[in-house]
Amino acid sequence: MNALASAESLHSQLGAPDLFVFDCRHDLVHTEKGREAYAAGHIPGAYFLHLDEDLSGAKNGRNGRHPLPAPETFIARMEALGLSNASRVVAYDDAGGMYAARLWWMLRWIGLESVSVLDGGIQAWTQAGFGLVTATPAARAPGKLSRKQLEPVADADELLAALGSARLLIVDARAADRFRGENETMDPVGGHIPGAANRPFRDNLAADGRFKPAQQLRQEWLAVLAGRAPADVVAQCGSGVTACHNLLALEVAGLGGARLYPGSWSEWCSDPSRPVARG
Repeated sequence: MNALASAESLHSQLGAPDLFVFDCRHDLVHTEKGREAYAAGHIPGAYFLHLDEDLSGAKNGRNGRHPLPAPETFIARMEALGLSNASRVVAYDDAGGMYAARLWWMLRWIGLESVSVLDGGIQAWTQAGFGLVTATPAARAPGKLSRKQLEPVADADELLAALGSARLLIVDARAADRFRGENETMDPVGGHIPGAANRPFRDNLAADGRFKPAQQLRQEWLAVLAGRAPADVVAQCGSGVTACHNLLALEVAGLGGARLYPGSWSEWCSDPSRPVARG
C-alpha cells in the first residue's frame, strides 16, 4: 500500500471490509473544529479521530503539547474500532496531511504497515466530484493487533547528548519564523534546538495542496540531508505532529528510516537547562 492515496483510488475501494477511513481534521486553537467539520460532512464510512483525545497522551507540563499515548492505550483504541493486522487504513484531513500524517506515523509505530494519507485531503475528494455524508458509520467488531516491536523514537536526553557532534541531524518542521524564534505563539519559549536544520512541512506540498512528485521530494530532501543517511535523521516540530509530515515526505521520496522526536520543541523548551538557539 502506497504512503499516499488518491481520491479516485479511495473511492474505488470504499466498502471493502478490510478498509478503514479516518477523518483527522483538527484546529490547534479551536480544538472542536475538526469534530464539527466531521459532523457537517465527511467521506462515506469515515470514523473521526481527535488529535488530543485519540492521538495524544496525558500532558504533565514536561512532555510537550501532544505527547504520544502509551502504545498499549493506542493499540486498545484501534482494536476497539475494529483494526487488525490485515486492516488497510486511509487517513485524511483538510490541512495538506498535517494531522493525517500523525495517524499514519502512529499506526506504523505500532506495526501496521498498510497505511496511507489521502493526498490533497478532503478537498481533493470533493474536487474529484465525490460526495460527503453526515451519517456516522456503524461500529465494527473489535479487532486484534499483534504487539510488534515499536518503531524507534528519539528523546530529549539522546538529542542533548548528541549536540555538537555529527552523529544526528535534527530537522525541524516548523515555519521558518518560529524556527528562528520569531512570532512564537504556541510555546512559551521561541527558538530551536542548536544545530537543527529547518524544513517547514509545507515545503513538501505543491500549490494545489498535494504532495510534490516523489522525485522532486527526493531531490529536495537529499539537499537537506547533505549526505547523511535517513537513519541518522531525527524529525521534530512544535509538538510531534507536523514532524510526521516530514517523515511521510521522506517515505514518499524513498528515504524512509528517520526517527521522530515526539516531544519536539514544546518538550525541549520546558526544561530551562536545555540550550536554545535563535536566528
